[in-house]
Amino acid sequence: MTTKSLIEKLESEVGPLTFGMFLRVSRNSMGLTQQEMANQLGMAKGTLCDIEKGRQAVSVELAKKIAKVAGLSEVMAIEACFADQLKKAKSKLHVTVTPRLKINEAS
Repeated sequence: MTTKSLIEKLESEVGPLTFGMFLRVSRNSMGLTQQEMANQLGMAKGTLCDIEKGRQAVSVELAKKIAKVAGLSEVMAIEACFADQLKKAKSKLHVTVTPRLKINEAS
């Protein structure tokens, strides 16, 4: 399943994707408690809870770290991170994140 189709499926079932939702689903899919996930990320359990509930925004760097720890899509994590920031700013914009392709200079 592609990242785009996964996002569309999630949004059709539970509404717009938020970073908190991404984190909670990631944590649950790993079978971890909030404390266990917080330990893996090097943060307090309360901080993790605030992120999951949408009370605290995350940086792109933290979104990447969480995706790496959870073994999930960095693209999806960053897209959700930006979507939260745009929503908070009451913007009607939408961001789509795509990986940068490396061009082989030898070809």
